[in-house]
Amino acid sequence: MTHPHASIDWGPPLLRIARGAIAEKLGMAASPVPTAGWLEEPAATFVTLHRLGQLRGCMGTLEPRRPLGEDVAENARQAAFHDPRFPPLARSEFTDLRVEVSLLSDLEPLPFNSQAHLLTLLRPEEDGLVLEWQGLRGAFLPQVWDQLPEPADFLAHLKRKAGLPMAFWDDGIRIARFTVTRFHEEAEVGSPG
Repeated sequence: MTHPHASIDWGPPLLRIARGAIAEKLGMAASPVPTAGWLEEPAATFVTLHRLGQLRGCMGTLEPRRPLGEDVAENARQAAFHDPRFPPLARSEFTDLRVEVSLLSDLEPLPFNSQAHLLTLLRPEEDGLVLEWQGLRGAFLPQVWDQLPEPADFLAHLKRKAGLPMAFWDDGIRIARFTVTRFHEEAEVGSPG
């Protein structure tokens, strides 16, 4: 259940938009922004940045709020300069940067009757999750399964991301799932990740 209209051809233009938005903010030359009808369709995306094999920023939107091209550009700038876990990206880091764009499917509410039941419904490596409880919210992209392959660990860390204790449970917790179509730049030969 990935984005209903996503095409493999979308990757290069989306990655060019993301990298260009970061370059422009750094005062560097950016390639012209691609134009296509599908870039005008509302979409939800995340932009993830890696540098030398390490996470360097990740920001995004969970619901379609603006055109796809705009969403990617804005999320790229947010990931590079406003992810609270990292200092703003320096110009010297730009050449080592690897960009990944995740195009999200619609959120699908996941009904369950207990935490044990919820754990049986999760699809490792496929599901991204959004957890909500009394105004607190946390989200993990499906890529997080690479670090947390066990459903119980994935859920516990998601609770922590939402600001809850890892062992917390309340029947008022709401979960929605989504999938992503991923596009990423190839790493240079000889560089990690």
